[in-house]
Amino acid sequence: MNFIQNIKQRAKKDIKTIILPEAEDIRTLKAAEIVLNEKYANIILIGNKKEIQQKAENNNIKLEGTEIIEPQTSPNYEKYVQLLYELRKNKGMTIEQAREKVLDPVYFGMLMVKDEETKADGLVSGAIHSTADTLRPALQILKTSPDTKLVSAFFVMVIPDCKYGENGTFIFGDCGLNSNPNVEELSEIAISSSKSFKQLVGEEPKVAMLSYSTYGSAKSELTNKVIQATKLLKEKEPQLKADGELQLDAAIIPEIAKSKAPGSNVAGNANVLIFPNLDAGNIGYKLVQRLAKAEAYGPLCQGISKPVNDLSRGCSYTDIAGVVAITAVQAQNYK
Repeated sequence: MNFIQNIKQRAKKDIKTIILPEAEDIRTLKAAEIVLNEKYANIILIGNKKEIQQKAENNNIKLEGTEIIEPQTSPNYEKYVQLLYELRKNKGMTIEQAREKVLDPVYFGMLMVKDEETKADGLVSGAIHSTADTLRPALQILKTSPDTKLVSAFFVMVIPDCKYGENGTFIFGDCGLNSNPNVEELSEIAISSSKSFKQLVGEEPKVAMLSYSTYGSAKSELTNKVIQATKLLKEKEPQLKADGELQLDAAIIPEIAKSKAPGSNVAGNANVLIFPNLDAGNIGYKLVQRLAKAEAYGPLCQGISKPVNDLSRGCSYTDIAGVVAITAVQAQNYK
């Protein structure tokens, strides 16, 4: 059983309700159909009900069992206007601005997840919205998790016929949000990513802090940042298997690790790869996705108080269905 099949089986054990606010996109509707057919989550679509149903009919997509909500006709519209206004009035939002924002499906969906009286457990967006347009309302409405100092993004990478990592499964972080994390932020990304690996993959995380240098083979401001972040990480989480700075080959290939990083408790066996900046992370995951034909699930979010996940705008409908399953499993662990 591969990673996403395992996630779907776990999602079925405690069915959660996931909101898809991009219901005008065919990929979203096809993903909803997959989720309904495989019965691993309940789905709420947000948008114009007539248009959604017409688009589904025209494309032979079955949406029976899906709830469709129109913000402007929802009985919760006024309630959510007041909720958003109360959350944002200290930042200068007026009641009129709140009325307009609540008509936005992403904002409405976030407010549903915020509302303890609804049964919405998480939200997936990003097929047609930028990361900023997905995460801005998440941070404004849901806020950060109380045990997290930094919201960051990661990808679950599932690489076929790969003996490295956890049978070809890795977490890459941060590949979608923090452009140039400092020492403190890099250590927090590593901590969050290790927890996400344990939660989703179910195995012990082994964290490699990546650089173009291994154990001082090169020296610069860039390598020093990774060295200091690794030191801070080990101080914060002494029980976590983590090491750095490591080049990619030293991090995942045992033979190279023996010569470049002898004695490391991570080198050669890393399954959580922490990139020094967003340039490296974004380029790295796309290279692996396209050249190794890997499944790339994300950018998934960590550090928000409830499960919200972003999508690449180049995602397929099967990618969306997979991220819905991941979001449902994250919701099972929500406290």
